[in-house]
Amino acid sequence: MRLPFFVYGTLRPGECNHDLFLRGRTVAEEAARLAGAVLYEGPGYPYAVEEDEGVVYGELVTAAPDAYDRLLAGLDRLEGYAPGDPANLYERVARPVTCGDGRVVRAWVYVAAPAVAADLRANGKPIEGGAWTAS
Repeated sequence: MRLPFFVYGTLRPGECNHDLFLRGRTVAEEAARLAGAVLYEGPGYPYAVEEDEGVVYGELVTAAPDAYDRLLAGLDRLEGYAPGDPANLYERVARPVTCGDGRVVRAWVYVAAPAVAADLRANGKPIEGGAWTAS
């Protein structure tokens, strides 16, 4: 599936990984939100944890068609994701996100892997308001 990406941390515009991974590889970036998740502080980057209540704010990023495969592989590496690997920090899942104009779009989202999510629920610090910035 060639889905757009929902980004909510270091890949957001103005953050450290945006230019490294996304600049020149996208055809659209727009404000969006992910319902059913809570944002938690991580070690210099956030984690979205799937929960019944909560909203995470970020951007919906549509990759340029000729850059899609390289971008997907690069983002998987950045997020420490490999399909089926029990050591993953994140899992890449397809979820509906809502754009600023009300459209609902299915997108790839990197959410906390099960063990990480359980630890964050028990010991983590939620980010009030569901929006993260490094500064």
